[in-house]
Amino acid sequence: MSFQSTIQIITAWLSTNGLRIILVFLGAWILNKIVNLSIERIIRKMVKPDFYATSDAEKKREDTLIRVFSGAFSVILYLVVIMMVLSELGLNIGPLLAGAGVAGLAFGFGAQYLIRDIITGLFIIMENQYRVGDVVCLDGTCGAVEDINLRMTVLRDLDGTVHHVPNGTVTKSSNLSKDFARVNLNIGVGYDADIEKVIDVVNHVGKELADDSKYKDMIKKPMEFVRVNAFGDSAVEIKILGDVVPLKQWEVAGEFRKRLKKAFDAASIEIPFPQTVVHMRKE
Repeated sequence: MSFQSTIQIITAWLSTNGLRIILVFLGAWILNKIVNLSIERIIRKMVKPDFYATSDAEKKREDTLIRVFSGAFSVILYLVVIMMVLSELGLNIGPLLAGAGVAGLAFGFGAQYLIRDIITGLFIIMENQYRVGDVVCLDGTCGAVEDINLRMTVLRDLDGTVHHVPNGTVTKSSNLSKDFARVNLNIGVGYDADIEKVIDVVNHVGKELADDSKYKDMIKKPMEFVRVNAFGDSAVEIKILGDVVPLKQWEVAGEFRKRLKKAFDAASIEIPFPQTVVHMRKE
């Protein structure tokens, strides 16, 4: 075959199928760019920032959503492009579509747990249930969120153990550090203690801690007496509550307990331990 004949064949092909194939790829590339830019702008605009979230955490959440939606659109678009190109090349894509349907069904059964993880992960990120840096409990497994993606959440507990939790297995997530945290204490005092004096001491210690320059930025509402919670076997149990910024509840509660113990000792208020009273019966 001469060079001139080859040029004629290529020119004839480009003037018919080849030109349409090039236009299909070019149109798909332009459409993909436009849609990806639109997805990014829509998500950046629609995702409402959380006041307590860092800019890095919010950007990571937005980038994850953008990557998911852009990737899904690109996969669907190029599958359609491949089918159009095969059709332009004269191939019968009917049997191919039927085979792809059967293969997709088989893959779906085999990858149902993976698909469940991805869908659940997508909703976790979209609903902002928790983010990197939060302290959460996922079905009893608690720790700080070190990473979250569509497939799993990575937690590190207080012992330093790293837990990889598949998103699809999470039926209940409890966020311990979203918006605000609460110091919730039940403390027992002796039955012979003056309850009004106890209330005054508790409220004074809570206010004093909230005024401390080291802790005032951590405390949103000072710890204070709420109620007599129960009459125990050896003590009157009182409820103390206070609101703090996220992740500071343990530090503030520890300091409050220390100061309250000193204040109770100074006021001669007993924190009793379990006691047993024995009566000796005379013969």
